[in-house]
Amino acid sequence: MRGSGREGEKIMKLKPGPAVLAATAMCLGIPGAAQTVKVDQLTQAQLARKAQSLAAKAEAGDGSASIKLADYPNHFTMIAYREKSGGAEVHENFADFFLVVNGSATLITGGKVQNPRTTGLGEIRGTAVQGGTRQALKKGDVVHIPAGVSHQLLLPKGKTFSYFVIKVKEQELAPAR
Repeated sequence: MRGSGREGEKIMKLKPGPAVLAATAMCLGIPGAAQTVKVDQLTQAQLARKAQSLAAKAEAGDGSASIKLADYPNHFTMIAYREKSGGAEVHENFADFFLVVNGSATLITGGKVQNPRTTGLGEIRGTAVQGGTRQALKKGDVVHIPAGVSHQLLLPKGKTFSYFVIKVKEQELAPAR
């Protein structure tokens, strides 16, 4: 069903640490924790600086900004910064892993996307997620959102939220609707 996401999906919320990093590596299909010859590392401080560098762009635009950090064979990484709540999203082909760098937000998952529209190949956006499950997110939390699950981030008024994103290709690209 267009824009509805997968109803009843469980979203995994993990605490970061060596076990989470190892599990993420396994989920990404990284044999021996290395998929490419080059190993990439970003510290918490580097992620926070990169996120903060997006503040002016977010303020001048719609309240959010992001940049792609690196591309890999079946995934890519991003840093995102928000100063206001986002709209509903469904990525039909990509799962999201979020690592909260700074701030807090409420993540709504599942439920129905209100006023859905296709914005690109396998990408649906809407005004809100209705009837989903709410989870509080804070600095250090890690979340996995499977492909096809509707989601939305809500921020307290006047607060900011920054997060590192790993987008993993889970399914073949769906044709645009």
